[in-house]
Amino acid sequence: MNRTLPAVGLGTMGVDDPAVIETAIGLGYRHLDTAQVYGNETVVGEAIARSEMPRAELLVATKLWVTDLAAGDVRTSTRRSLDRLGLEYVDLLYVHRPRGSYAPETTLPALSELVEEGLVGGIGLSNFSVEGLEAAREHLDVPLVAHQVEHHPLFWRAELVADAREHGYPLVAYSPLASGRAFDLPPVREAAEAHGVSPAQVCLAWVLSREEVVAVPKASSEDHLRANLEARNLSLYEEEIARIDAIDLEVELFPE
Repeated sequence: MNRTLPAVGLGTMGVDDPAVIETAIGLGYRHLDTAQVYGNETVVGEAIARSEMPRAELLVATKLWVTDLAAGDVRTSTRRSLDRLGLEYVDLLYVHRPRGSYAPETTLPALSELVEEGLVGGIGLSNFSVEGLEAAREHLDVPLVAHQVEHHPLFWRAELVADAREHGYPLVAYSPLASGRAFDLPPVREAAEAHGVSPAQVCLAWVLSREEVVAVPKASSEDHLRANLEARNLSLYEEEIARIDAIDLEVELFPE
């Protein structure tokens, strides 16, 4: 996949109305992130069809669930996702979690074959540890395009950012707004007041302050969709970033 992931894409978990995604595309979103387990690939596909946006302008990602990661299931499961999306290919296909039928020595070569066949633009991993990433690199026959993880002011792993930097791929932050749980924390609230923006925009700007990291926040209203895109233009001061980095509270929203 010879494309750069946009700084802000659209996370679609829980989105069941294609109009939301169609609105997002109209506002300028070009990276759409879904997954088999979200149960809304059909919704995403309908929005893409309704938007009339040229396919080549969109970067569409989905994820294989843990029950379909055996080598013999990968192709069939991927084709089912393509049918639901109404697409001939997806730009990015993730291993959603390294468990269930996942085995790096058999799953990853099967995924690499999909890239060679043109069904998939690139392979990503999601919710992996550094050790899991190292093992995966030994068995992938194509470059790792992205690693998607929970990443927000209340939960992030510096070692995963470092791995992305060292190996030259983007870390894709899901739930970058921490479901609003960071909005009232002093470092976030005070930065929002200082810049005249919302706490949500501060959270996103903090996520994007590391050049290796991009984000896929979920939003449903046009106002929130627009505000998330505008956060790309917000630059926090180094001391504000450091204060958010130092928040002494850990809340993992989606533990293994």
